[in-house]
Order: sequence, then structure tokens, then C-alpha cells
Amino acid sequence: MADLRSPVARVRGLGSARDGTHHWWLQRVTAVALVPLVIWFAVSLLRFAPEGQAAVRAWIASPVTMVMLILAIAVGLWHAALGVQVVVEDYVHAKGWRIGLDMAMKFIAVIGSLAAIVAIFRIAFGG
Repeated sequence: MADLRSPVARVRGLGSARDGTHHWWLQRVTAVALVPLVIWFAVSLLRFAPEGQAAVRAWIASPVTMVMLILAIAVGLWHAALGVQVVVEDYVHAKGWRIGLDMAMKFIAVIGSLAAIVAIFRIAFGG
């Protein structure tokens, strides 16, 4: 089988990191998962918004709603982190900055998810 790498790539030993396909699939799966979650969230907000704060709090207190909200937030932040990772990999050329920005984005996604979960529980249980 012919080696399709350039002569410079062969000398440097550079090639596929064998991670691109997995990352691409994760982006597509999270995007597809977000479609029904965002539609559900938008329709629910339009339905409950006119009823006032008490109705929205009762809606959030439902176990199914809490799980759906947490799922939407977690999947949305995961999808965002994957997208930012691609942008950083494509446009940030300094290795140290790339690693730092990747770690910062993952940290922000985890903290954002945790903050959202705490907020959902506080709204649901009146804490």
C-alpha cells in the first residue's frame, strides 16, 4: 500500500492521531441529541411562561423535567466544549496555549454543568 504522507511528514513521523473520527462522531451525536432537547425546552417554556413563576417552579420540580433539564445542559455544554476544542486546535498554534485553553474549556463546562444542576435543585426544592 502506498504511503500518502508527504516526504516531510514521513521524516517527522507525523500522521493521523487516529482520534479525529471519534471526535467528529461525538460532535454529531451531541448535535442530534440536542435537537429534541432544545425543542422540548422551547415548547415547555412557551407553555409554562404565561402561567407564572409558581407554575414554572412546579414544572421544574417534576423528576422527568429535572432529568431532561440536566441532560440538555450537560449535552449542550459537552457539544460546546467539543466545538471550542476544534477551533482551538485549528487556530492556536502554540502547544502550551492549546493545552491551557483545552483544559480551561473543559473546566468551564464541568463547573457550568454543576452550577446548573445546583440551580435546578434549588429551584425545584425551594432552597
